[in-house]
Amino acid sequence: MSDVSTTKSMDDIMSLCKRRGFIYQASEIYGGVNGFWDYGPLGAQLKKNLRDAWWQDIVMNPCQGKPGPKGDPVSIVPVDTCIIQNPKVWEASGHVGGFNDPMVDCRETKSRYRADHLFCMGEKGDKSGQIYAFVENNDASFDAALKKLGKYKKKELTKDDIDICPLTDLSVDELAITVGPDAKEVGTLTEPRAFNLMFKTYLGATATEDDIAYLRPETAQGIFINFKNVVDTTRVSVPFGIAQTGKAFRNEVTPRNFTFRSREFEQMEIEFFCHAEEANDWYAFWRDWRMQWWQEIGLAGENLILREHDKDELAHYAKEGAGTSDIEYRFPFTAPGYGELEGIAHRSNYDLNAHQNHPDSNTKLEYLDTTRGELAKNGQPKGERYLPDVIEPSAGLDRGVLAILCEAYTPDPERPSKVFMKFHPRVAPIKAAVFPLVNKDGMPEKAAELHQLLVKKFGHLGKIETDPKQSIGKRYARMDEAGCPFCFTIDGDTLTDGTVTVRDRDTAEQKRIPFDDVVQFVATGLGLT
Repeated sequence: MSDVSTTKSMDDIMSLCKRRGFIYQASEIYGGVNGFWDYGPLGAQLKKNLRDAWWQDIVMNPCQGKPGPKGDPVSIVPVDTCIIQNPKVWEASGHVGGFNDPMVDCRETKSRYRADHLFCMGEKGDKSGQIYAFVENNDASFDAALKKLGKYKKKELTKDDIDICPLTDLSVDELAITVGPDAKEVGTLTEPRAFNLMFKTYLGATATEDDIAYLRPETAQGIFINFKNVVDTTRVSVPFGIAQTGKAFRNEVTPRNFTFRSREFEQMEIEFFCHAEEANDWYAFWRDWRMQWWQEIGLAGENLILREHDKDELAHYAKEGAGTSDIEYRFPFTAPGYGELEGIAHRSNYDLNAHQNHPDSNTKLEYLDTTRGELAKNGQPKGERYLPDVIEPSAGLDRGVLAILCEAYTPDPERPSKVFMKFHPRVAPIKAAVFPLVNKDGMPEKAAELHQLLVKKFGHLGKIETDPKQSIGKRYARMDEAGCPFCFTIDGDTLTDGTVTVRDRDTAEQKRIPFDDVVQFVATGLGLT
């Protein structure tokens, strides 16, 4: 597995995404809008294929049949909840009061920064408070900032001359004479202030400030508030999970890195409910299986890691001593570091407890577990009421697509296209392509026959391409950039001996197989046999 940081350019990947119709800037003809992206024909199918793979392996065939910690089948049911909920949902969950980032503005450049992403550096022993803030905590940013600070101090400085601290550790007086990351003058940064990340909207045609609602910042709360409904209307019993995919919205101050940090994004989330005594075992189960799933879908290799959180990273809902981990991918823009792809968290019973105890919910969310509790005279358990603990594997669908695009991008100077997209066949947007060598002599008709056979058999999994125009080399090159695993060419020999040429995307090797074997060949290649 190659190192994505040294062999792949994010600019090149973004260029291919636009050129081949994977991802476009939203509202591009009007100059775009920061933090929003549209998926083109290939990107929409790639995203659907990844979502469908997750749905199949979570809802339809949970964990691909892998048994849980005690050997029992894993139970998962789906929901699809609204983007807009009663605002009190977000009050109870803590999003209205606590879903904030500390922000600072630069008066000179008019830029805005997250205060917890800014670090300040100042000369050791300097009592004047003259310090410099830079955005990213990495060597390149540090070196640039050190040079600029040395110029400001009118002497050469080294790393040994400098103290560094998070910007949020500074007092207001110190901050008042801080240099902004892109500014030339001191005193450019404002005092940190809270910036709520939820998008506001209004309900009703004649809405006022009393009718404020929010676009959901996560899909999880829709699951929690329907926990009782699901238990009452299905035959599920703890331990079980509720799964959901859907859009979420966060008013990111500085959306960046292509689709990695966007204001509109899609999540794939599971809230798995279990007894507190079993939570640690279920956490380990989901942590390991979710890592395995990403590896199987095309991210196997050194660019994917599993990282356990340190204590100071734990979210407010995390249970003390409980596990939280991230599955992280080394994107070109994070290298040599990694960016979060999916988080697996032990949320304790924080959310159910918050909604049960909110003064306006008036709903008990405790679960009656008839398999637990003291034994009655007949030897059967009396039952135990409790709020289940929750294990949450929460993945970003857009980040998953981006990781798969980055991993699949494979430079190859020997090919006419100079690059091919090495998608796992399960997520490849185009599953196969059928080309007549030339657009005459009965070849188009035979190609159409094979195309229809493949569409009938595999069309529900993705696109089956056909194209009679341009040279066969240019058509192969286009399919390489689209990531199509197999191209079948109908030529003169097909009409005489009943064979076709099949070209493999990864090796570019070609061989002849019988026309009647093509369907089985594709099924095998897609892992369907």
